[in-house]
Amino acid sequence: MTKVLDKPNDFPKLLGAELYRPHPAYIIEMAVEPVVVHDFSKQPGQTVQLDRYRFWGKPGTKESRERTADQTLGSASARNIVKDKVLVTLREYTGPADSRDTTQPSTFKVARETLITAQRLLLDTGNLNVFHQSIGSLTLLDDYRRWRDRVFANELLKAEAAGKASNEQGGYYLPGGKEKAAGASNIAQYAAGESAKFDVTTDLLEVVKDMRKRNVPTFADGYYRCIVDPTAMMHLRQNSDFREIARYPGTGMADPMNPLAGPSANFFQGMGPAYGQAGFVAGQPVMPTGFLFEGVRWFESTNLPETSYNLTITDESAVAADYDAAQLIFFGPQAVGVGIGGNNAQILLNNNDDFSRFIIMIWSLFAGFETLNKDFITVGYSFVY
Repeated sequence: MTKVLDKPNDFPKLLGAELYRPHPAYIIEMAVEPVVVHDFSKQPGQTVQLDRYRFWGKPGTKESRERTADQTLGSASARNIVKDKVLVTLREYTGPADSRDTTQPSTFKVARETLITAQRLLLDTGNLNVFHQSIGSLTLLDDYRRWRDRVFANELLKAEAAGKASNEQGGYYLPGGKEKAAGASNIAQYAAGESAKFDVTTDLLEVVKDMRKRNVPTFADGYYRCIVDPTAMMHLRQNSDFREIARYPGTGMADPMNPLAGPSANFFQGMGPAYGQAGFVAGQPVMPTGFLFEGVRWFESTNLPETSYNLTITDESAVAADYDAAQLIFFGPQAVGVGIGGNNAQILLNNNDDFSRFIIMIWSLFAGFETLNKDFITVGYSFVY
């Protein structure tokens, strides 16, 4: 029989490999498809260069591109690829965090006896997931995945600082196209009969139209993507058309000559997960496909940060009050970049193990995260009342 965890270094390698395994509960990085540059030689404090490409624009007319037989083309005005250099400074990140102060570091400790018992369970069943559950290391993995997922969400949310989204720039979008007033209080006013919830028939169409007008590229499948808070998803599903399409996993048209391969095929065949979210194949979770509606592929996330705004919603109260704001983050490709140094994410052991009675570990990552193009992002809100 093959020995498992035969060497002291086997356990951190086994657990560290799980850091790279995507999990359907944390889908923002998968949806974003960030630009990634990995330089093994870089350490914290050093920089990694990310490239942000842009098109030339201004195509001109048919006549402006016409050339005559006696015209010399030459190369005096040769144009280069338009590329912005974004330097990302690498930082060291670790987990878990101190339960009393999340800005302070902590460690994860496992009794060696517990590990030996779990090793026997792994030998008997071959189920790696049960092994991690039995020693509690799933908690450490979840800490890393949840943190990394939230980092990507926060990078996308930086686009809000650009101002109100329009057909020329990315930014925030409030229901009804409202613009934030200066100051922290009463940033917007909704009169009687005005909805402060994100509306499918008006707000969604406006956001998609503006993204197309400012030439935000789509992903390879031809669609933009949106990460949605569950409360905002509830508001959207109050529209009957949206609720109907949200029932279908958005796998796309695999074969246009075969209707059974359409986006709704899995639903009618009884295999589709709700909202195109996580499903299971042979007992193993698979990443969500999202679903398609009005040029957008939608994904629901429970890991978006909670936020609130002070505003007036007359249908609820005549005076300004704080209202929770559920987020809808629309974006195209190359919106976020990641620079990675060293060995990427890994599990490290503490040598102070109390005479080998415990295994004390952390996850560690040398990386830098940066928003590459705020014009490719629109941060929408739907207010809760």
